[in-house]
Amino acid sequence: MRLGTWRRRDFIAAALVGAAGGAFAAGTPVIMVVGDSLSAEYGLKRGTGWVPLLEQRLAREKIPARVVNASISGDTTSGGRSRLPALLQQHKPTHVVIELGGNDALRGLPLAQTGENLSQMADLARKAGARVLLVGMQVPPNYGSAYARQFSDLFAQVARRHQAGLVPFLLEGIADAPDPLKLFQADRIHPSEEAQPRMLDNVWPELKKQLK
Repeated sequence: MRLGTWRRRDFIAAALVGAAGGAFAAGTPVIMVVGDSLSAEYGLKRGTGWVPLLEQRLAREKIPARVVNASISGDTTSGGRSRLPALLQQHKPTHVVIELGGNDALRGLPLAQTGENLSQMADLARKAGARVLLVGMQVPPNYGSAYARQFSDLFAQVARRHQAGLVPFLLEGIADAPDPLKLFQADRIHPSEEAQPRMLDNVWPELKKQLK
């Protein structure tokens, strides 16, 4: 890609992942998380989001893997799809965790478009030799029961189509907790620091299966 064609998000992504290296042996698994604000530590102290906590868990369980967090707040599935080819080429991940779609729903984008973008991302990652883990999202009831069901189902549909792993709902136990507002920041959209360990717990079982 020529420099003149780069957009602001490309520079942000490069800055985020450029510092994600480290001393790892050749052949070490590389887990790349492509997500939005839920994975980019929006409103949180650095190092307290679920992705940094994933690095800590890998170290604690003595699983030698490198984590690249290529998440950008506000990103959509279209943005992730446009960024993914360069990220795959640069980092050559063995595992790609796709945590996108929530902003598509907030912006009222067509479900077919969201599904197609996720499908293309999964396909690109698999063709690059990576295992894929889709992290699903759900929308509030005020979106309507039919839309909410269709939105939730599309993650499972893409996972089946591409033989990808699936986390049905990243915010399980948080958004549907008895008093969910306790686990969200003041904007009532982004989970608080206290919620991050639960988010990791929701992702970890499926990711661990793939790492084995």
